[in-house]
Formats: sequence, C-alpha cells, structure tokens
Amino acid sequence: MIEWAYQQAEQAGIPVWCQDEAGPYQTIPHPGSGWHLRDKTALQPHEYFRQGTAKLLTLFRPATGEVRAKGVEQAPNAVLHPWLQEELQAILDEQAREHPSVFSATDTTPEAIWKVWYHWFWSYYRWRPCPRLRLILVWDNLAGHLSYDLVRWLLAQGILPLYTPLGASWLNMAESVQRILVRRALCGQHPQTPAEIITWLQETVTGWNRHPTPFVWGGKRKLRRQRARLRHLGGSGAALVNGYAIVT
Repeated sequence: MIEWAYQQAEQAGIPVWCQDEAGPYQTIPHPGSGWHLRDKTALQPHEYFRQGTAKLLTLFRPATGEVRAKGVEQAPNAVLHPWLQEELQAILDEQAREHPSVFSATDTTPEAIWKVWYHWFWSYYRWRPCPRLRLILVWDNLAGHLSYDLVRWLLAQGILPLYTPLGASWLNMAESVQRILVRRALCGQHPQTPAEIITWLQETVTGWNRHPTPFVWGGKRKLRRQRARLRHLGGSGAALVNGYAIVT
C-alpha cells in the first residue's frame, strides 16, 4: 500500500505526505566538504564541548518536493503532536481552497486502500459515517505515532496513516530528503549551540522550498538495477530472470 501511495495516489486525487524526525545532531565538528580560500583549508578543532542536541521535525510531499519543518531541541509527543496537527490542518485548509470540488479519490484507488481506511475509522469511531479520504500520511512505526488521541484526530480529518514495517524505515521518503537537507546544513561545519543548528537547518529548508525537487518512487535507477540482475545469454535477446543459473 505504501508503494501504491507513492506511485499512484496523487493521480488518484489523494495527496501523500511523509513525516519523520531527523537527528539528534550534536554541537560537534561535522565531517564533510566546504568552501574555503585556496591554500587556507578550514580546520576543525580536535577538542570541543557538547552543548546539547537539536532535531528537525519534517513533513515532506514527494510529488512536489515541498518540505514543512521545524527545528527543536527535543521531540517528545508534547512537542511533535501539536506541531503535526497544526501543519496537517494548514495543508488540508490549503487543499480545500485550491481544489474545493475534489472531495474523494477516484475509481482507480485499489480496494485494499478503502478496506484499510474503513477499518481504521470504524475501529475508532464505530458506526459513525466514514468521512472522505483526503490525505495519506506515511511515517515510522513508533509508539508515539500510535497515540490514541492523535490517530483519532487524524481519522476525523480524513487522514489515513500508513506505518512502515519494523526494519523498513527506507520506505519513508522523508528520510531521503532529510539526508540532503542535513548534509547541506551541517557538512564541514562546527556548530556551537543547538540554536545554531536549528537556525542552519531551517534556513536550508527555506532555500530548498524556493526550488523544490519532486521525488519519484523507483524511476530509472530501479529499472537499471532490474536490468543489472538479468543474466544475458550470448548475443541473443534471451536472459535469465534474477540472474538464476541454468540447472544441468
């Protein structure tokens, strides 16, 4: 279902957003390249003080590349949940203003998605009328993400949470964009305070949103990997699927 959401949900009329918390990032020298004058390479100290850490709360829409983020020193449920609710409500309000006539998904939505949506809603609201599905949220399978009050609020707003399986956080594309943002913000730098880390991260997010890059699930790289796994036979067009050897 997560792969379908990445590949076809936007075409079916359901926006897909991913959520993750990046970090913690420490006030230590971060390895990486950076700009400096010729023959004056920037040197990092071998002694430093750990003044605390910072994290980046991230919401990411792969189809457009838009990032909504907030830097914090800690990310307990008391910080994460209000921020997430505020951002998702703003997204839904903006969606209603821009597309007031689009209220539900199209017939191309697979039956499995509807079954999961109805099951989730009725598990929390019993026999109340099920609202329209307005947004899909992909995030990690953490205990705080399963909070009863939070999930109940999501369902009431028409948001379907899809949880990545344990050990499969790579299915959360928010982690992909976070790697890019953090590398741009911190590589080759030595922040002195958590506030400095937060400022750099949020400035990098602002710069990213000026020219966002959409993400595509799979794409050409996936096709190249599939072709690389094929074992071609001589000069013919025949090939062995998954590179299996011929049993004699």
